[in-house]
Amino acid sequence: MRHWRRFGFLLVAGVIVTSLFAQPVPPKKRKLLAIGMSAGWQHDSVSDALATLWKLGQETGLWDTYIRTDVQLITKQKLPANAKNLDYFDALFFMTTGELPMDDQQKATLLSFIRDDGKGFLGAHNANDTFYKWPEYGEMIGGYFDGHPWNQFMAKIRVEDREFAATAHFPKQFEIMDEIYQVKDYSRDKVRVLMSLVPGTVDLKIKGVNRTDNDFAVTWVRQYGKGRVFYCGLGHRPEVWARPYIQKMWVEAVKWTMGMTRGGDTTPRPAPTE
Repeated sequence: MRHWRRFGFLLVAGVIVTSLFAQPVPPKKRKLLAIGMSAGWQHDSVSDALATLWKLGQETGLWDTYIRTDVQLITKQKLPANAKNLDYFDALFFMTTGELPMDDQQKATLLSFIRDDGKGFLGAHNANDTFYKWPEYGEMIGGYFDGHPWNQFMAKIRVEDREFAATAHFPKQFEIMDEIYQVKDYSRDKVRVLMSLVPGTVDLKIKGVNRTDNDFAVTWVRQYGKGRVFYCGLGHRPEVWARPYIQKMWVEAVKWTMGMTRGGDTTPRPAPTE
């Protein structure tokens, strides 16, 4: 009996010691495919965007960023050598321009990756200046670039949703020197706007202004089937990507699109009246 008591004591003690010194198993890192590619206007800040997303993934330890300047990996087909396909990734980031060289199968795969697989899509600045000949892409991302009538200026931004994780740290309003896009084929019935230009702070009479409703959305989110879409129009200027509050926004955006956090409400709603 004493033998079994001693054995039981040693067993319990061993379990306690093991639990005290056992290292917690770190969560599995997610995978982000970040594509910077232009079939149109060149943006110098593409390098800053890709480098920032890589850095943020390393600093947080939450994801690894695979940087590409082509669209080869946007496929579910088996690729040669050790190349990854979309099955390997949790979210896709675009900072792109023009009609990228993707065939119909790749396009269908991209949409299915988000809509059916429940994965994420993140678009920065010129990502909505992409695939004008593919309307399903415009519907997915939430709208198309329709010029920047004011070019680069000190924009006054209104944060419409300060409960969504990606914008919760912003003040109600802030100013930033950047290039703000006008968006077409966009509706507040389909997306939840997180940030927009403060109404009345831009000249609606200058050449190139096509919207007269004072609704110049800058950042929005939406559910797309089972997946999540995040778009932010900021980032034309390289230094924008170095700003801590912009970087925090992107950390939370990546986490949300990858399903690591609920993030907040994505229900579409009209523009605030104040």
